[in-house]
Amino acid sequence: MPKTIALAGTLDSKGEEFLYVKEMIESLGFRAFVIHTGVFDPLFKPDVSSSEIAAAVGENMKDLAAKKDRGKATAVLAQGLETLLPTLYEQGKFDGILSFGGSGGTSIATAGMRALPIGVPKLMVSTVASGNTESYIGTSDIMFMPSIVDVAGLNVISKKIFSNAVHSMAGMLTFEHKKEEKKKPLIAATMFGVTTPCVEKAKISLENLGYEVLIFHATGVGGRTMEQLIEAGFIDGVLDLTTTEWADQLVGGVLAAGEHRLEAAAKHHIPQVISVGALDMVNFGPYETVPTQFAHRNLYKHNPNITLMRTNVEENKMIAKKLAEKINMANKYTALMLPLLGVSALDEEGQAFYGDEEDKVLFTTLKDHLDENIAEVIEMDAHINDESFAVASAVKLHQFIQQKKGAYGYAN
Repeated sequence: MPKTIALAGTLDSKGEEFLYVKEMIESLGFRAFVIHTGVFDPLFKPDVSSSEIAAAVGENMKDLAAKKDRGKATAVLAQGLETLLPTLYEQGKFDGILSFGGSGGTSIATAGMRALPIGVPKLMVSTVASGNTESYIGTSDIMFMPSIVDVAGLNVISKKIFSNAVHSMAGMLTFEHKKEEKKKPLIAATMFGVTTPCVEKAKISLENLGYEVLIFHATGVGGRTMEQLIEAGFIDGVLDLTTTEWADQLVGGVLAAGEHRLEAAAKHHIPQVISVGALDMVNFGPYETVPTQFAHRNLYKHNPNITLMRTNVEENKMIAKKLAEKINMANKYTALMLPLLGVSALDEEGQAFYGDEEDKVLFTTLKDHLDENIAEVIEMDAHINDESFAVASAVKLHQFIQQKKGAYGYAN
């Protein structure tokens, strides 16, 4: 049976272009499942109308069109597609989704794409693809392709871009990844450049114990993506050794992961081992972009685009209280590992961020505010990047997973 490509877009303003792409999809032997995301009547009949999309969130498309409030209509269609598209996918209506649009069309289509499971092919050809696309992609696996020219209009450039996009989608649906016969338990681990030696050693230990390890860089979006995968039920254990995103969240850095970081594993009772990796630093952009109130602080030019600032005593107290608050949300299978000789590659004797006093305040405040009935505290006379610390963290997580398996009688 041929695979089906969902083609979502504004068939009122770009109907000719979408009809061209639909016919191209069908010429390759695929079926096209067309979704109209425009406000007004489409140029040709779609499989899903904008009225159906609006109705998914209790709105009337005719009323929205009559009001001529483009912002309101765009918001409703985005919310409706976010609600409706996963249902259509679960019903087997399509296997992958392709869309073309400007900023408005991109906002609508990607809202729906973000709601689809990871791994479902999603390709957005957009006029905004070369800019900051974080708000469109979020923590999903949407692929963006620059349209080069406006997507409204069939010309020598747009036709080539449309062709490339269709063939890319066709390739993804033709050559699917072969599923492994036996799934290994999945571990989510957080890493930063300054905690890489630790996490890489822990990864090897866990792989030797039969796990597959997914590493997430603690860059804001990395932490959010990990939390989403935990929420979705993909993850069996969490090695959250690099919690630096909380420093940015609380102090004002550029790599914050939001207020819900460190919640998913606790909420879903996933075994977790947590540490304080890279909490000695807050991330900013190029040196000249560091806020003026921090000009007198201990700053380190990590590279031309990243400037690091050493966290001070008061900031570490604040960060520790927040970490303890999040860890206390758990109920079992949780440990806090404290490397007493330093929390990053820059936090050891002779390095730019070595701070014995700051670290002691971080550790003490954590222990003071942590519920000892919830989380086990393990202090080690080691640096975070020492092999002994990495291996101990991995072994502890393995023990928790085995304990949970025994308690609930499940097999990974």
